[in-house]
Formats: sequence, structure tokens, C-alpha cells
Amino acid sequence: MGLFQKIKKLFNKEEIEKIEDVPEEQVAVKLDSPVKEEPIDVDQVVKEYKEYEEKTELKRLEKSKKKREENKKEQQLRDVKVYEKGLTKTRQNFVSRLLELTSKTKRIDDDYFDELEEILIMADIGVHTVMGFMDRLKKRVKAERIEDPEYLKEVIVDELFIIYVNDEVLVNKIQYAKDGPTVILFVGVNGVGKTTTIAKLAWKLKEEGKKVLLVAGDTFRAGATMQLKEWSERVGVSFCGKEEGVDPSSVVFDGVTLAKNENYDVVLVDTAGRLQNKVNLMKELEKINKVIGNLIPGAPQETLLVIDATTGQNGISQAKSFKEITNITGIVLTKLDGTAKGGIVLAIKEEVKVPVKYIGLGERKEDLQVFDIEKYIYGLFKDIL
Repeated sequence: MGLFQKIKKLFNKEEIEKIEDVPEEQVAVKLDSPVKEEPIDVDQVVKEYKEYEEKTELKRLEKSKKKREENKKEQQLRDVKVYEKGLTKTRQNFVSRLLELTSKTKRIDDDYFDELEEILIMADIGVHTVMGFMDRLKKRVKAERIEDPEYLKEVIVDELFIIYVNDEVLVNKIQYAKDGPTVILFVGVNGVGKTTTIAKLAWKLKEEGKKVLLVAGDTFRAGATMQLKEWSERVGVSFCGKEEGVDPSSVVFDGVTLAKNENYDVVLVDTAGRLQNKVNLMKELEKINKVIGNLIPGAPQETLLVIDATTGQNGISQAKSFKEITNITGIVLTKLDGTAKGGIVLAIKEEVKVPVKYIGLGERKEDLQVFDIEKYIYGLFKDIL
């Protein structure tokens, strides 16, 4: 059938002509009469559309929340992995000896406690901290009538956790300013990884979306300013510094002024590490603090002491000395992956009474971690847990 025949069959000419002959009023009636439409309830339509929109938005929010939770969990697992890897040496040294002690112990007696004490001291937990720990442990063993060495392992983990927490609200996060730039001062002797730590933290803050400025306040050590400048370029943040030998407080003044004028979020200030000359260092830090405080009331918000974990008890001595010189708000323990004496984390908190805020667990930028006591305990005791 050709196109013409199809159209002819589809449209009946006679019927069309009949409709044309009917008056317009009747056409309207005839056309409308078979269709009986209900009147549209506009309010109901709007209500149903709003309900649909709300359900759609709710589903989107739930999906987004689920995705965020999955990402957060994934990040936590990655962080735990960093702790686990970084504490390998301590775990192999400390935990393996503890497991060996447990396996050969038939009954919990003075010999057991003497050997446990030695293991803890060798892990660099510190004599003073270990003595207090042993007293608590013996009292608990007696009170709970603990006789099983396997169960005692769990008790030891609990008590080490308690030593660090000590019924306090742990503050391991940076205290940011409500308005204007947050200023973080870094102190510590030369060679502890202070400059590298500043660079790693700068990268971390930049990844969080913050505008970061590095200030080269160590004008005494040869090459310190250039080293910090190179790091600023590598991590992609701004830098403020002058030539070597100038007054450090003048560099800090310029840096903090720049941060205020150009709306920086965080200012990280490097300082000299001449601990051998306490009086001069104390005066220098006092002057720097005064300059910062005059420009931004309440600043610096943080003064972080950087300590090399591999120096052990010497690091604790440094912490005590710096605490006498200036107000330390937190500690950064670097090179924790390079020592078998990771117990220094517990000793430093117990003896210096300053929280550990960051730990360095490797060479990569990502290996500078906000300190988390639970992840630390897991990384240390994963073979027991």
C-alpha cells in the first residue's frame, strides 16, 4: 500500500467533512463530551512534588553521608597501618619479649614482675614511669586475684593506656584562632627534624584547604633559612625570611604582619635550637612571643617542642629544659619508626606533663600523624590484641 492509500485509510474524508459542517458550538461539545477530566487540585500537586523533592534530597544526603563515613573509615585504616608499620621495631623488641615472658611463666610471682620491669625500662618507658606502673599493676593483680599470665597481658595493655590518659581530657589537636591567623611556634634542638616537621605539617594543613605561611625564625644556624625556603617550594606554601644573622624577632614581625594583611590561616614559625645557652634562648623566645602577641592578641596559639624519639631519655631531658624556658603546649616526636624504644611516648607524657600532638613514623609527608593513643596502643600490641 502506497503512502497515499495509507493516509486515505487513516483519515476518512466524509467524516472530516461532516465535522466541518457542524457549528463551532457543537464541535466544542462533541469534542469535549467524551473526555470528562477531573479538575486539577493544584495544592495537592504542589504537595506531592515537594514530598518527592524531599525524598530525593534525603536519599542524596544519606548517600553522601554513607560515602563520607566510608572515606573516614578508609582513612582511619590507612592511619592505623602507618602506626603499625612505624612501630614495628618497638613491637618486635618489646612485645616479643613480653610474649616470651608470658609463654614461659607458670605463675605470677616476683621473678615475673622483675623481668617485666626490665622489659619496660628497655622500651624506654622511663624508670620513674615504670616504678609507678609496677605498683599499680601489682595492686590490681592482688585485688583481682589474677593468676593467668595470658590474661595479665591484657591487663598490662590496659594499665599502659591508663598511664597516658590518667583521667584527663586528652587534647591532641591544634588550638586554632577564632579570628585571624593561627600562629604555631616550633622549638627544639638542632638535628631533631624540626624543619622537616614544619614542612610536613604545612603540607598536611594545605591539603585541608588552609592558606599556610612558613617563617624562618632560625637566623642563627647556617643554611636554616634556605632550607625552610626550599621546603616551602616543595610543599607549595608561602615563605617569609631574611638573610642569616638578623634579629629573629624582626623576621617574625614581618611574617605575622604579612599573614594578617593577606589573610593567611596558619603561620608556622621556625626558631633557633641553641639549648646549650639557655639564658640567650629564653630571652630570644620571650621577645618572639611578645612580638607575636602584640600583633595578634592570644598568639602564638601553640608552641610545639620537636624531639627525636631515637634519643630516648635525653629527649625527656630536653623537654624538661625547654619547659623551663617557654610555655610548651605540645610535643612532636620524630623518627619514632627508627627506634625500638617507642615507649618514650608514655614516659614523656608522664614525666613532662605535656601531651604528644604529632608523631613522625617515616620519611613520607603522610607519615607525620596526629597522635592517637588508641592507634599507638594498637600499633604497639597488635600481636597481642
